[in-house]
Amino acid sequence: MMKIISEWIIPILVLVIPFYGIIKNVKVYEGFVDGAKEGISVVIKIFPALVAMLVAIGVLRASGALDLLGKFLMPFTNKIGMPQELVPLALIRPLSGSGALGIATEIIKTHGADSLIGKMASAMYGSTETTFYVLAVYYGAVGIKKMRHSVISGIFADIVAILSCVFYSRLFF
Repeated sequence: MMKIISEWIIPILVLVIPFYGIIKNVKVYEGFVDGAKEGISVVIKIFPALVAMLVAIGVLRASGALDLLGKFLMPFTNKIGMPQELVPLALIRPLSGSGALGIATEIIKTHGADSLIGKMASAMYGSTETTFYVLAVYYGAVGIKKMRHSVISGIFADIVAILSCVFYSRLFF
């Protein structure tokens, strides 16, 4: 049933939305073109911040700075019971969802989905947020430049989520 719905939902929406607009006496094509223009201006606004963030992530990974930071944090992560393999995931997740997904996938392939590390990686990926990506895209789209409190709140939420993930994974798995 879900497969049929997922196959037909987009074609149905493509037909229903213009039909609804015609019924409501809305100029559908002009509205679509105006929306596309607005979308392009949003892309132009967020593009520099997005490129800067992706370049920074690439530099961190390629230079080995991420691994070095992981080794630096190892005494703390060992004390809280967080496996060393999860440190890169915890560091990349606030920056990039796709980068974190790649790391989580690699961890799960290496250790197995039912292993403690695999379950922790899954919980960590699902319970944390791409804080800096969200700030760059959404704040960049609306032109907000003062984001100090949002950065602090987002990082704090990520730290709490990571600590909770480690604690509850050890408790339940």
